[in-house]
Amino acid sequence: MGSFSVWHWLIVLVVVLLVFGAGKLPKVATDVAQGIKNFKKGMSDPKPEDETPAAPSVPAGQINTANSAGAEQKPVADKVSG
Repeated sequence: MGSFSVWHWLIVLVVVLLVFGAGKLPKVATDVAQGIKNFKKGMSDPKPEDETPAAPSVPAGQINTANSAGAEQKPVADKVSG
């Protein structure tokens, strides 16, 4: 009783055909094969393809700290009272 007979496999095949339909099986098999191929490719690639380049560095004296946090700059005339 440890192994399956041919009749067991035929019943499983009939159930799979009823659930998925005969037309969908090739598409499912193709999707599974592409998934395995992409997984193997991903495991062999040392670097990911969507790696973004690092931001260019700006010397500390050239950074505008007043507007770097998204603060709104007001005209000088508004700041002077008188």
